[in-house]
Formats: sequence, C-alpha cells, structure tokens
Amino acid sequence: MLTPRTQFLRMSEDKPQHSPDAAVNERLARLEERMTRIEAQLAPGSGVLAAQGWHDEPSAGVSARPVSAPAHVEEEFEFQVGQNWFAVAGILALAIGAAFMLSLPYASLPAGVPSLGGLMVAAGLFLLARRWERAFELVASYLRGAGMALLFFATLRLYFFGAQHVLSTGSLAGRALLVLVVGFNLAIAWRRKSPWLAGLALVIGYATAVAVGSAGFVLGTMTLLAALVVAASRQANWPRLALVGIPLGYATYFLWAIGNPFLGGAFRFAAEPKFAPAFVLVAATTCATGFLLRPSRETEDAVTCLGALFNCTLGYGLFLVHTAASFAPAFVGAHLLAFVVFLVVANLFWVREHSRVSTFFYAMTGYAALSAAIMKAAAMPEVFVWLSLQSVVVVATAVWFRSRFIVVANFLIYVAIILGYIIVARQETGVSLGFGLVALGSARILNWQKDRLELKTELMRNAYLFSAFIVFPYALYHLVPGRYVGLAWVGLASVYYLLNLVVQNQKYRWMGHTTLLLTTLYQLVVGISRFEPVYRIVSFLVLGTVLLIVSLSFTRWRARQRGDPHAGN
Repeated sequence: MLTPRTQFLRMSEDKPQHSPDAAVNERLARLEERMTRIEAQLAPGSGVLAAQGWHDEPSAGVSARPVSAPAHVEEEFEFQVGQNWFAVAGILALAIGAAFMLSLPYASLPAGVPSLGGLMVAAGLFLLARRWERAFELVASYLRGAGMALLFFATLRLYFFGAQHVLSTGSLAGRALLVLVVGFNLAIAWRRKSPWLAGLALVIGYATAVAVGSAGFVLGTMTLLAALVVAASRQANWPRLALVGIPLGYATYFLWAIGNPFLGGAFRFAAEPKFAPAFVLVAATTCATGFLLRPSRETEDAVTCLGALFNCTLGYGLFLVHTAASFAPAFVGAHLLAFVVFLVVANLFWVREHSRVSTFFYAMTGYAALSAAIMKAAAMPEVFVWLSLQSVVVVATAVWFRSRFIVVANFLIYVAIILGYIIVARQETGVSLGFGLVALGSARILNWQKDRLELKTELMRNAYLFSAFIVFPYALYHLVPGRYVGLAWVGLASVYYLLNLVVQNQKYRWMGHTTLLLTTLYQLVVGISRFEPVYRIVSFLVLGTVLLIVSLSFTRWRARQRGDPHAGN
C-alpha cells in the first residue's frame, strides 16, 4: 500500500520537468517534511488512533478498529461504582461514625469539648472540599455535605446527648446559634448552586424546628422555609426542590402537633395556639405559588403535578386531622376557609395556564373541605341533602374549569352519597327525591355546557339521567303507600313526557317509556296479588289509559312526519 507521500512524489515525477526555480523546490521540500510528520503520528502505536477510540489489531492485518460498545459500557459502569458510589458510601460512613462519637456522654470531659471537636472536624471537611473542588469535584461536593451535617450535629451536641448541656433551646442565645448554623448551611448551598446541598440544608432547617419544639418557632420556621423553597426554585430553576420541601414542612408540623415524640413528649394533639392550622393553609398556598411562578408554564410537567398532589393530600390531610382532633368548635369555619383557599388556588392555576391536573387536585381538595364542613354542621339525614346540593355546585364550577376529571369524580362522589344515605337512613324521609332533582339538574347543566366541557360523548349525562331514573321510583316506593305506588310511577312517567315537550330531548321520552314499563311489571307482579279489588281496578285503569294515550300520541306524531292530512283528526 502506497503512502500518501509516495503517491505525491510519483505524481510529481509524472509531471513534466521545466527546470523549477529555487522557490518551488523549497516548497516541495517543506510539503514532504510535513507529510512525513503526519505519517509518523498516524502510525500504529502512536496513540493518536487510540485517543479516537481505536486500537491496534496486527493479527487481522488492519491497523485499528473501534473499541466494542459493551466493554466501554462496562468500564463506564465500573467507573461510576468506583468513583461515585464508593465515595458516597465512604463519606456517609465517616459522617455517621462521627455523629455516633458526638452522641456519647463523655462524662470526664467538659460539656463543650465534644462539640468543639466536632466543629473542628467539620471545618476540616470544608477545607478538604475546597482543596479538592477542582481535582475531585464530586467527592468535594459530598465532603461539603458531610461537613454541613456534622456542623449541625456538633452544634446540637451543645443542647442534647451529654450529661450537662451548654445551651438551652428555650433561650434566645441558644435559638440564635441554631438559626445561624441553618443560615450558614443555606448560604453554602446557594453559593455552590447545588440543589442536593439545598435539600440537605432544608432537612437541617426543619430538624432545627423539631429540636426547638416551641409553637412559634415551628410555625415561623415552616412558613419561612416554604418561602425560601419557592424563591430558590424560581431563581435557580430547581423545581424538584419543592418536592423535598413540601413533605418536610408538613412532617415538621405533624411532629410538633402530636407532642414532639423525638424530645420525649407524650402523644397528644396540640390545642394551642388556636390559629395553628391556619399555618398549614399558608404553607400550602406558598408552595402552590412556587409552581404558579415557574418560568415555563406552557406544559404541566410531572414535577408540577406531583407538587400539587403532595400539597393537597399531605397539606389538607394534616389540616383535617389536626382540626378534627383539637379544634372541634372551630371545625366548620376552618374548613370553609380551606374550601375558599383551595378553590382560589385552583382558579389561579386555571386562569394563568389553563392547568388540567393541578386545577383538578386543588379544586377537588376544596370540595372535600366543603364536604367536611357540611358533614360537621348538618345532622343525619339532612346532611345528605346538603351534600347532594354541593354536587350541583361542583358541576357548575367544573363548567368554568372545563374539567372532565371533576365531572367524573363528582359523579362518583354523588353515587357514594346515595349509597351512604341508603345504608345510614332508617326510613325514607323524602331525601331521595332531592337526589333525583340533583341528578336532573346536573344533567341539564352538562347538556347546556357540553361544548365548553368538551364532552364528546353522552356518557356522563346518561349516567346522571340513569341515576334519576333509579332514585325517583325508589323514593316513591318508600314514601307512598303500596297501593298507590303504581299511580305515583305513572305520574312520574307523565312528568318525564312533559320535560320532553319542554326541553325537546329524546332521553326524557325514553325515561317515561321505561317508567311505564316498570309500572306495568309492578302491577302484574304485586298489584294482582296484594292490592284490594278497588285499588287494583283503579291502578290498572289508570295505567291502561296512560299507555293508550301515549300510543295514540306517537301514532299522530308519526303521521305528521309522513305528511298524513288526517293526522290532526
């Protein structure tokens, strides 16, 4: 195989020689020298091809071939295990060992000496991380995190673990020192622009609130850290930080609310201060604001949806448990306030970005708060009337939010309310008639706003109408004496036919038809065997008359459609 230089020289020899001058000869000499250097660099074993992902294979007669992909992947995985995983495990083991050392009593030493030693170790970790931040950037980051944790634990040693305590969490100086440590860690995380260090700083901040344990400190810290999470997520574009901050904040409130068992407190829900649950609503609103202010609102990503889920389930769940356990007199007012707060947040998500998922979560949480207030304020069985009326309110707001999810969820809740009433109520008092009216009203709203809701099928409207078809006969069966049930159902069928004439909807005709068929079946099975002769005769006469009238009406209607001139006679 000819080298590039040999080919070039042969091409030069093939050209006619015209006694070149000295300049041309000098250029040719320089070009030949340059090509010689290139050949030397590209020669097997020179290292240039190896740097490009090739290696020698003399036995095959080929100078180089690509490195196999599986070998490269295996080598990369081994590198990850050796560098990253082992670094994390090693530094974590060292930090845990140091924490255990700090937790020992050391009765023979002055109370502040163990903490001083821990602070020196933490300072050494910070210095080592600073020195290695260029050569071992990843390890330096882990060392910095270990230093932050050890700094907090060494400071906490001044208040706990030892036989004698240097400081008290109840004193102003003691709290100021803890706040200073938390601020220092937050500053390090922000300066390094590290989301994982920010998460660690949040854990330390909430742990500080648990360590202090007083109501004012816990509630203030929870609110302040929630605001810092929102600010950091927006400024540094760390949306996942909120997924850490939301559970931490609510967990801190829960530990305080049940008596702070980590500090040896007895399990009991705190009843003071009276406005404590309001801070849960403040935290929920603050966290929701963080997602509302995120830079990109064109799409609702998974982090935003999970944030809404965490905020609603954890936040309102905590609010519900604490108000039910310790604030029974203010329960109704508290949950009406929660209803307003969550519905306003849902409205903001809808107005600002036409959110589907977040709007659904916050709206349904607001409706749950309203349901809790109704169940607390109303007695049995009237509570089911109010709950069913709430169903109409939910459907109306679902029209505004254009949310099919809310419509479906509301229907399932509506069915649960009916089943709950059937199970709980000892006798029918007419409440079921309200259920039927709610079903008809909800169906009319859905039909009226079907384009706004983008309901392309009749499924939900048919579900509500079917509910009314079941509920009304059930209510009349229990409210009316048995001998008048058939007559009552005939009257119900007549109402359906009248609704068909008013709204011009074929579904009401079919509801009338099926009600008459149900009445006929009832008369044949029950009326013949149980009714007295007079009521039996009257029932069959009325039923037959109505069936005949309906039949004649349809005959005339069909004749008009065919253009029969005698249809009106």
